[in-house]
Amino acid sequence: MEKRIALEKRGRTEDQITELNLDNCRSTSIEGLTDAFTNLESLSLINVGLVSLKNFPKLKSLKRLELSDNRISNGLDNITSCESIKSLNLSGNRIKEISELLPLAELKELEVLDLFNNEVTNVANYREKIFDAITSLKYLDGYDKNNEEAPSDAEDDDANHVEDEESENENEESEDDEVGLSAVYNEELEDDSDEYNGEEGDDDEDDEEEEGVDDDTDEDENETRGTKRKAADE
Repeated sequence: MEKRIALEKRGRTEDQITELNLDNCRSTSIEGLTDAFTNLESLSLINVGLVSLKNFPKLKSLKRLELSDNRISNGLDNITSCESIKSLNLSGNRIKEISELLPLAELKELEVLDLFNNEVTNVANYREKIFDAITSLKYLDGYDKNNEEAPSDAEDDDANHVEDEESENENEESEDDEVGLSAVYNEELEDDSDEYNGEEGDDDEDDEEEEGVDDDTDEDENETRGTKRKAADE
């Protein structure tokens, strides 16, 4: 276990580590894990072969502890100093009696407890006794007191993520629509303005051309009359 911890540190100091995965590292007891991991929030010791939790460190920041698929049968009082634990997985161990679980009542933040594949689950009124003993508990083996299934944290996170993405997309589409409509409106105004100016210019030119034609016609008529008068006089 000590070698595995050294590998998982990856050059970091103990107080820089918030998650530590020691699954399958094979050890019958806790070794190399100390109180120096002051900011450790998640610790996984699945299928390590633990028989005892003796010397378990005092990890005040620890919130999630995975101890499934070991050979633990007692000694849970060794983890009660980790007062911030909210989720504890002890499935696949060798706990037989309700009395072995009573120390967990000292964990005032404990909300989720899994005991699948332990003999204690066969005790009469097992669920009622556990909920009565550990008053902070919300979910035991995936269900609450009323046998309502616990929500999946992963599903909740995914749903929130999807909702956030959809909200962002809607905002972006709304902004794009506003920009698009504004651009179209401005283009229409410019087109109308150009057409109006063009028509005015055309009308002015037509008026000038018509005036020019009238002037030429008057001059021709005057010249014709003058010629006729001259001929008459002669």
